[in-house]
Amino acid sequence: MSHPKTILIHSVRKICGIDHPPYPLRLGKAMSFLQSIDDAYLLIENGTITDFGPMSNCAYENVDLHINAQDRFLLPAWVDSHTHIVFAKTREAEFVDRIKGLSYAEIAANGGGILNSARVLQETSFEDLYASAEQRLLEVQRKGTGTIEIKSGYGLSFDAEIKMLQVIKQLKRSHPAMNIHATFLGAHAIPLKYKENRQEYIRIITDEMLPYIADNQLANYCDVFCDEGFYTVKETDLILKKAASYGLKAKIHANELAVSGGVQVGIANSAISVDHLEEITEVEIDALKNSHTIPTLLPGTSFFLNIPYAPARKMIDSGLGIALATDYNPGSTPSGDMSFLLSLACLKMRLLPEEAINAVTINAAHALESQDLVGSIAIGKEAKLVLTKPIDSLARIPYSYGSSVIDFTILNDQIIKASDM
Repeated sequence: MSHPKTILIHSVRKICGIDHPPYPLRLGKAMSFLQSIDDAYLLIENGTITDFGPMSNCAYENVDLHINAQDRFLLPAWVDSHTHIVFAKTREAEFVDRIKGLSYAEIAANGGGILNSARVLQETSFEDLYASAEQRLLEVQRKGTGTIEIKSGYGLSFDAEIKMLQVIKQLKRSHPAMNIHATFLGAHAIPLKYKENRQEYIRIITDEMLPYIADNQLANYCDVFCDEGFYTVKETDLILKKAASYGLKAKIHANELAVSGGVQVGIANSAISVDHLEEITEVEIDALKNSHTIPTLLPGTSFFLNIPYAPARKMIDSGLGIALATDYNPGSTPSGDMSFLLSLACLKMRLLPEEAINAVTINAAHALESQDLVGSIAIGKEAKLVLTKPIDSLARIPYSYGSSVIDFTILNDQIIKASDM
């Protein structure tokens, strides 16, 4: 890792993902287009993109670091807009249970799933939580992620939820080159303690957790798991309205297990995104088309749980712009590998490589309201970039599933080699 003030990446085979203000969300057919330049250069000064163009226009010599990118592609770093990387313990025992035939919902009903993670996390120290989350953060950096959202939600008590958010805050301090967004997800499940009095737990969220989180600036967003067996539409609406009164914008876990009404309540509360959508109908698609809420799809969850994939092809063809995210968590998606996510999107959702890349860059940046800073290559944006190994085409990235073609990630002035894994 190095920290040069000026970096010249030259002789790039192709720069992809070039953009211009106001950096619009890619909708429908526009998702299949990535503006590019062949045989190009890009200049970084003090962590910011300050120039790029064809090599015939490159006149820079006195820079701190030259990177010869011959035969390589340069793209915006991945934006992972939905993760749960602060957790105490993996859940491979439940993985075996699912192989034996139990469903995700059945495991949750038996006290597994989210409740299992919460039980262990409540007993885990801040220091241990931070150490394990930091290792996952470094792992996804090496795989090309430059911006990430991290949720709480495995605490399910005042002290444990705040502990998770404080871990995320410390990650922000320790890794300033990584754009980290915090989301409060206290409404992830109903704790067993409140199984017969769920309204009391919801009161703790709205009257105790939210005021503290707002006063201490511990989160950017408030999320609710609005789905069958979790939070109802009415409960979700109550929590999101209270969160909004404290300045926390809405995000939603919706329609993973059933057509839950989560999309509609998210839209009604001006949610930045509604995430999952494995179960969705024309009604929800039409509602999203008439809103500013971004559908964020999580194909890694479908892969790992053997549940249907969200109908991404249908959504794009209807004119929607989608984002994709990993959902990195211990129960339903224990991976933050965005390259594999791109493979799933192309193979299982029938996205073109360009559509999938737009979904994990500029559209995902919109899902975190960060499109002015990251998600595309433009003068003045932060230098969050991915440089591939020598490849012949963009399609090689999703084509090479399980064998990443990323050589290194650039985070402002940090050069992070994938081979350092």
